[in-house]
Amino acid sequence: MKSNNVLFIRGVLFLAGIFILGGCENNSGLEDRTYQLVWQDEFDADGAPDESKWAFDLGAGGWGNNELQTYTNDAQNVVVAEGSLKITAINNGGSFSSARIRTQGKFDQAYGRFEARIKLPWGPGIWPAFWMLGADIETNPWPQSGEIDIMEYRGQQPNVIHGSVHGPGYSGGAAITKSYGYANNRFDVEYHVFAVEWGEDFIHYFVDDVLYQVIEPGDLTGEWVFDHPFFMILNVAVGGDYVGFPTSDTPFPQTMNVDYVRVYTEVNGK
Repeated sequence: MKSNNVLFIRGVLFLAGIFILGGCENNSGLEDRTYQLVWQDEFDADGAPDESKWAFDLGAGGWGNNELQTYTNDAQNVVVAEGSLKITAINNGGSFSSARIRTQGKFDQAYGRFEARIKLPWGPGIWPAFWMLGADIETNPWPQSGEIDIMEYRGQQPNVIHGSVHGPGYSGGAAITKSYGYANNRFDVEYHVFAVEWGEDFIHYFVDDVLYQVIEPGDLTGEWVFDHPFFMILNVAVGGDYVGFPTSDTPFPQTMNVDYVRVYTEVNGK
């Protein structure tokens, strides 16, 4: 395990061959920030995910999105091996299984930088995500508790990812969202770092340290509810309203590989 004294100093980076749907963000005026590492999972120890850091969501029922999979804690669906977390969606002859893990009750934080280095799966109906929910969701039901989708992705569009927030007045299909993609590359062929930097009055979205979305209170069509701790979730769904059904062209099994998850707090920041 690496020292928690590691600092992350984020500068501004531009890459060629990208497109941003919904407008282009300008990095000018965005100050560099210095962050201190406060939580990490490097997925170095083979076996089940570290139970001191992750809990499992289990079962079926559509999960509010008409999804098809049953979430399990079976090693065929979720395991740490070869230096990465592997969440695998499997076609079990017409039924589907996968996994969803969360830091709820084990780690949450308000503000900072939340990032993961991930190689995504692909195929129609495959729906991987790295996201966060308000830690008060048990007493303050969604969407009032808030949701920050750091990265979600439709497997039938392997060159495009999406970043969104949900809250009262802008949830579900009315979420505040933007898409980031490549003209000549795909997210399933190599690892990429997906991150948000979050403060009292902003959420900045990055892919490989390229800023592609800035959300501030004035951008919302409802209340700003991003003022309290959130916990993290990693999962691969199958089907659902967001991606549609798998097809005969969907190759199974499909695995999301997560090299690491890291959380930082801003040094001398909010």
